[in-house]
Amino acid sequence: MKTIDDLGDLRGKRVLVRSDFNVPLDGTTITDDGRIKAALPTLELLLSKGARVVVVAHLGRPKGAPEAKYSLAPVAARLSELLGMPVPLAEDLVGPSARGTVGALLDGQIALLENVRFDARETSKVDAERAELAGELAAMVDAYVSDGFGVVHRKQASVYDVALVLPHAVGLLVLKEVESLRKATDDPARPYVVVLGGAKVSDKLGVIANLLTKADRLVIGGGMAYTFLAAQGHTVGTSLLEADQVETVKGYLAQAAAAGVEIVLPVDTVVAPVFAADAPATVVAADAIPDDQMGLDIGPESCELFASKIVDAKTIVWNGPAGVFEFDAFAAGTRAVAQALVDAGKAGGFSIVGGGDSAAAVRLLGFDEADFGHISTGGGASLEFLEGKTLPGIAVLES
Repeated sequence: MKTIDDLGDLRGKRVLVRSDFNVPLDGTTITDDGRIKAALPTLELLLSKGARVVVVAHLGRPKGAPEAKYSLAPVAARLSELLGMPVPLAEDLVGPSARGTVGALLDGQIALLENVRFDARETSKVDAERAELAGELAAMVDAYVSDGFGVVHRKQASVYDVALVLPHAVGLLVLKEVESLRKATDDPARPYVVVLGGAKVSDKLGVIANLLTKADRLVIGGGMAYTFLAAQGHTVGTSLLEADQVETVKGYLAQAAAAGVEIVLPVDTVVAPVFAADAPATVVAADAIPDDQMGLDIGPESCELFASKIVDAKTIVWNGPAGVFEFDAFAAGTRAVAQALVDAGKAGGFSIVGGGDSAAAVRLLGFDEADFGHISTGGGASLEFLEGKTLPGIAVLES
C-alpha cells in the first residue's frame, strides 16, 4: 500500500480523507471521542505538509437522507478543540456548501463534509450509483487518503470507489490497524489466545470457525457464553440464548477437542432476575443457573480462570465484553479480562483490543490505553480481518 509520503508534495493540494467518526452520542454530546482522537495523527501529518484537508465521514445509520440527529456538527466542534484550529462543517456532502467550503481552504487548513450517509449512493449496491458519488467527491480534491478502519470492510463510495479514481494512500491509522492485526494472522507468537464476548454467537461464527484452526485457546464470555453452556447440556435460565446456534456450537466444541484447541467457558456467573443496573446480583455455578434468573457477567472464579488463561499468552485478541460492563454490578468480568491483557503485555505479550464495545470498556473502566498493544477502532472490520476475509477498502489500496 502506498503511504502519504508516496503522494509527493502536498502543499496546496486538496486531500480527501475518509475517517470514521461514528461516535456515541447522548443527544448532541459525544460520550466517547476515541475514534476522533485516533484520526488525529493522519490529519495532523497532512496539515503539517501544507495540504488542504477535506474530511468525509459517517455517523449513525441515516437512511440515505439528511437527519438532524446524525449531523456531524458535534464532531466538527470536538475536532476543532483537539486540533486547536477551526473545522468548518459544510452543510452538504457534494453540493454548493461543500464546494464552497473546500474552495475556501488555504494551505494547512481543514474542513469536514456533512454525513456521507445522508446520500443514498454511498451505500448503494449498484456500482454505477456509488461511482457517480465517488466522481463528485473526487472532482473537489486532488488525492485520497483512507483512514477509516471501521468501514474498510464495506464496499462504499467513500471507502472503495473514490480510491479507483484518485491518487490514493493509506492513512496512519489504517496502516497501524493492518500491521497490528497481521501479528495475529501471520505466524502469531504463541501461546495465541482469543477472548470473545458480546451478545451473540451468530455475530462471530466466521471468526470462531477460522480461529479454531489458528488459536491455542478460545476464552468465551459475555452473552454468547450461554449458548456454549447450553451446547454442553446446561440450562441457562432467562440468559441470552441463541437456540438456533446450539448445534453449530456443539460442532465447534467437537472440532476444538479434535484439534487440541482449548475452549475456556465460565465456571460461575453473576445472575439477576431482570436486566437493570440496580437488579439484585447473585453468584451461581455456571451449570446451576436458576430458571428465573439471567446471567449478566462472569463470576469471581471465572474472572480468576480467564485471567490465568490470558496472562501467559504472547498474542491476545479480545473482541467483546465479558458482561454488561455499563452496569457497575456486572462489570467485574470485563475489568478482569482487561487487566489480564495489561498483565500479559507487561510479561512480553502483544494484545489487540478488537474495537467496538471492548474499546469502549477499556476507556469507561479507566484503563490506560497505552497499556495495550493495539486498540482497534473497527469491531466489524477487525473481526472480518481475523476471519481471513478480503476487505474491499484494503484491497483497493493494494491495487
